[in-house]
Amino acid sequence: MLDKNRPLIAHLAMFLACAFWGLMAPVGKDAMTHGLDGLTMVTFRVVGGAVLFWLTSLFVPKEHVPKKDVLLFAAAAVFGLVLNQCCYTIGLSITSPVNASIVTTSMPIFAMILAAIILKEPITGKKAMGVLMGCSGALILILTSAAHASDKVGDIRGDLLCLGAQFSFALYLSLFQSLIRRYTVFTINKWMFLWASLMVVPFTFTHVSTVVSVPIPTKTWLEAGYVVFFGTYVGYILTMIGQKTLRPTVVSVYNYVQPLVSVTVSVMMGIGVLKWTQALAVVLVFSGVMLVTKSKSRRDIEKAKC
Repeated sequence: MLDKNRPLIAHLAMFLACAFWGLMAPVGKDAMTHGLDGLTMVTFRVVGGAVLFWLTSLFVPKEHVPKKDVLLFAAAAVFGLVLNQCCYTIGLSITSPVNASIVTTSMPIFAMILAAIILKEPITGKKAMGVLMGCSGALILILTSAAHASDKVGDIRGDLLCLGAQFSFALYLSLFQSLIRRYTVFTINKWMFLWASLMVVPFTFTHVSTVVSVPIPTKTWLEAGYVVFFGTYVGYILTMIGQKTLRPTVVSVYNYVQPLVSVTVSVMMGIGVLKWTQALAVVLVFSGVMLVTKSKSRRDIEKAKC
């Protein structure tokens, strides 16, 4: 019975993960507008993630991690968490949740470019067209932000930071692919979040202490809790469940759930607007990502030759 329901469970897990991440943009934005700021939210995410994953690791099968890999996790944490979360969260605090969620879907494009450079993956005509379309969409988004410069329409500084977050995570996937494949999501994240906390907290502790010393609305605390628990911890676990059963191309399709949820909720909450230029950017970025993810990898091409 479990095997029969596994595909359904995997699809449901991926949908919920992307829905949680999509909702994280407007919820996090609202929290950072009413009492918290980007640095404080980053600190909550890395420390909260470390605590939750280490607690969970006590109840799952343990894996031996050599000292060499423990140190590699520190390097992975720089790109996969510290730079990624700092750029995204601080960028979100400046720009609109609509723009931040649209930019998030561009990660496969960065991953393809870096895979071509680092892993020598072939660049097909379809991939090149996908990159061109995705970059055009991002450029339209940035130019729209430059023209308006507001946290409802978009701010070019925040857009560029969110793009930097996607580049950082794509670099993490390209550089540490073999490390990621060796361990479970709990082992990976407990070490990465621990290292990220050790890197972030010494620089943000004084700032965070000052921020939380002022009375903060209960709603803001609940929103921060959502970002840490559902947007960070639960989202990572659900993604693991989905990726174990579904093909990468199917998983990538669920990326489109994030901006759909984010845009809808942001407009309903009145903290974001969707202009026709942003809608055009969505179409271009989505189409570009679809072309990239549906293109053949080096492994597919080598199999076809055999």
